Amino acid sequence: MVESLIRKLTEGNRQFMDSGSIGLRLRTAKEGQHPYAVVVCCSDSRVIPEQIFSASIGDLFVIRVAGNVLDRHQLGSIHYAADHLGCRLIIMLGHTGCGAIAAALDGHVEGYVSYITDDILKAIGDVRDPDEACTLNVLHGVSLISETVASPAVEVRGAVYDIVSGKVTWL
Repeated sequence: MVESLIRKLTEGNRQFMDSGSIGLRLRTAKEGQHPYAVVVCCSDSRVIPEQIFSASIGDLFVIRVAGNVLDRHQLGSIHYAADHLGCRLIIMLGHTGCGAIAAALDGHVEGYVSYITDDILKAIGDVRDPDEACTLNVLHGVSLISETVASPAVEVRGAVYDIVSGKVTWL
């Protein structure tokens, strides 16, 4: 089973290498990365910022974590992108149909997943509507990022991606 998955990944990598992106890969390898935005989003496999925003190699600095929650590691990554890479836009991107939001709302969570759901529950309070909870979770992240990245040169925006329509709604 695992070997067939490794073969699938290897074939996908071969296709990527043959895709014609060699010039862009070589340029960014030589000149470094210069992303124009940071996107903090969920690890959900249906949420792919590079595709959602039609971005390419080197365009976005993407930080993915289930439930798009923030801790010192994510905040450190955001600071790195702003301070060292010159990113001036930080996007906290939530999405409809989020499993982490659903898990927080259901309350039946054990182990390490509770670190994620506890953060979400702090962000949403008594709200039990999944879409409203998603928005509140995004706004909570925007607030946290804004507090820690205190610079007039950096803008923090929240958005929600609809997994059905593909539309991003800016908050």
